[in-house]
Amino acid sequence: MEGTVIIADDDISIRTVLTQAVSRAGCRVKATGALSTLWRWIEDGEGDALILDVILPDGDALDMLPAIGKKRPELPVIVISANNTMLTTIRANKSGAYEYFPKPFEIRDILGVLSKALSSRAQKMHSLSTDIRNERVGDNSSGLPLVGRSQSMQEIYRVIARLVNTDLTVMLIGASGTGKQLVARALHDFGNRKEQAFISINLAAIPDEQIEIELFGSRNIKNGKNYEGKFELAEGGTLFLDEVGEMPFSVQTRLLRVLQVQDGEYSKSGIQGEMSSNVRIISSTQSDLKTAIGSGKFREDLFFRLNVIPVVLPLLNERTEDIPELCNFFFQQCVADGLPEKSLTSKSMDLLKEQIWRGNVRELRNFVQRLVVLSPDEVIADDLVKEQLNLFSEKRGGEELEAVEGLSASVEKHLIRYFELHGNLLPPNGLYNRILKEIEYPLISLALNAAKGNQLKAAKLLGINRNTLRKKVSELHINVSQLKKMM
Repeated sequence: MEGTVIIADDDISIRTVLTQAVSRAGCRVKATGALSTLWRWIEDGEGDALILDVILPDGDALDMLPAIGKKRPELPVIVISANNTMLTTIRANKSGAYEYFPKPFEIRDILGVLSKALSSRAQKMHSLSTDIRNERVGDNSSGLPLVGRSQSMQEIYRVIARLVNTDLTVMLIGASGTGKQLVARALHDFGNRKEQAFISINLAAIPDEQIEIELFGSRNIKNGKNYEGKFELAEGGTLFLDEVGEMPFSVQTRLLRVLQVQDGEYSKSGIQGEMSSNVRIISSTQSDLKTAIGSGKFREDLFFRLNVIPVVLPLLNERTEDIPELCNFFFQQCVADGLPEKSLTSKSMDLLKEQIWRGNVRELRNFVQRLVVLSPDEVIADDLVKEQLNLFSEKRGGEELEAVEGLSASVEKHLIRYFELHGNLLPPNGLYNRILKEIEYPLISLALNAAKGNQLKAAKLLGINRNTLRKKVSELHINVSQLKKMM
């Protein structure tokens, strides 16, 4: 790589690490922790690329990003932030960022994007939205349509950010309770059609013979009464087809025709002539439509029309690190609904992380609401949490293993259940490393516990290098000092 890279971050350790990495890659570096200094360099024409933290001591960098883009339209900006919410991702994308990385990030990923940015700096990956130039989107977490900072949710936020200002047809794939409608709503509310209607129809909840009328409308020939269908109600906006796999074959044919015709023409029952439709279609499914295609229950040509951009939503058990934030969000919702303020102990949070949530986020929300109603205390007792979990839930590890059963068999049972949770869908990529991480954490924690927190002894016990152990402790966020206190 060649060129000058500006690094703006108030964390001196991050500035140092990035400066060293970018310098080793062959670039010159100018680093600062202040927006005022950064803007002076921008006005002076400094830099061929910019790595920019969102929150700096003298302001919000994303507020300045449109001005940077106007002053230096050729300058690619890579945004990094510890405030890794969906709105931060969308703001960065809409404000003209070349790429966005939540903290913590991999240096190699930053360098890879930086290399591409420098080689094509005359072009911008993302266009600025005229709506966002004079409007700041707030970071009020209570107003977020989606909650979670896990890696899997970061990927969802990135996809949403890239799709909000397009009219591309999107198919949301995920189990019940994973938030498909929330994602559909976010695509609408932050997109070009946000001023128009968002209309949702759950095709699994409507009798087959009624679906066609619900979608396309009708007119009673006798009294001339007009019934507006969902396409008509969603004109200019977004139509969300929830559980599209439940659509009757005859209606699939009509929907395909609407999607095939340039102006989206369709006809109402009882009316002569065609009506034009201007709607964005977002659909969802929790079933494997390819299996339905193979059995002749779903049209393959319609599938390809709807599946232009597939987005797979993760199960809650694939992002258990989001459970504390989700619980706090649901507690806030309960307060807004007039219920008393409650909270959970860290021990109870750990219990929730150990459960299999077959109903995903929706099931967790219902569970939190039940705790709020049942608990007489502001801090919900651990015993109440255990009692309620035992009533309806099951632990991720399943039943107690008999002593004769080996680790391999235990892991196999866990994986079988894990695959079953996805039904006919494949789990997200990266399964190998996720499973190894789950095994490593208790292995290393227990080894350190047995060695009374002595890392040298624990490393010998495990048969690994001490530096390797230190790296694993850091990666897995194992609190060694806490282990020593317990001895």
